[in-house]
Amino acid sequence: MIRRQAYELHPNKLGCLVKGLDLKQKLSAETVVQIKKDVTEHQLLIFKDQGIVPPEKHLEIGKWFGKIESTFYNHPKSPHRDIFRVSNDRTEGCTNVGRTGWHIDGSFQECPFSHSIYHIIECPTDGATVFAPLTELIERLDEKKKAFWHRLYMASDRRGGVVQPHIYPHPLTKKLTLCLHLGMTDHYVIDAGSPEERRLSYEETEEVKRSIYDEFVKDNASIQYVHKWSPGDFIISDNLALGHEASPQTQLGRELVGLRVMHRVTIDGKHKPAK
Repeated sequence: MIRRQAYELHPNKLGCLVKGLDLKQKLSAETVVQIKKDVTEHQLLIFKDQGIVPPEKHLEIGKWFGKIESTFYNHPKSPHRDIFRVSNDRTEGCTNVGRTGWHIDGSFQECPFSHSIYHIIECPTDGATVFAPLTELIERLDEKKKAFWHRLYMASDRRGGVVQPHIYPHPLTKKLTLCLHLGMTDHYVIDAGSPEERRLSYEETEEVKRSIYDEFVKDNASIQYVHKWSPGDFIISDNLALGHEASPQTQLGRELVGLRVMHRVTIDGKHKPAK
């Protein structure tokens, strides 16, 4: 049986703290089904005190949610090509990851990743990952801004420049969510696919980015959850439902906060964002 405790991270109760499970052990099919349901319902599952989950088990857990897809640089110390290893020391992992702005993972792809699964391997004394629920962020917009965001499409800065609607229904819950990456957006388009379609200028795009950023940090205690990592933490997130970014402290030198090493596994998305 899974024991779950509502994790009151903000008034909308983002996330769930899962107790009584050791992810290193073989779990029943019933338990796996329940975990998958809980990720969709709560958006973020936090498993504490897991020790070091072996890479092969991390990958096995990822496969509960679908095909693993890795599109990122394979650091020499990564234990597997499909495990993205990040760090505050470039000799130990990829650095400055998640520090370019609020985002979902894989926004540059036709189908962004469905889930992101994180495990802390070496835990520093400082350096958090910050999450925010995208549906709630949309719901608290004023009507003028919400109408404007509905008209927006983001164009990735990757070669090929996939264009995605800024607001669209989540493929599973059907709640409105966002496709965004404030650090990897080349430009925005208004009314894409219509006779009124227009590419925004660089200045207009930067203003849109500032406006989006403001919504993430406005009264941030009510919308953000700051996860302060502890040794053994393991997190499963609904990547399409949550925006996130790494706090600046994640890049402090190991001489200041100790070594930080995190492993991340991402799951192939099956749905292209669509109105």
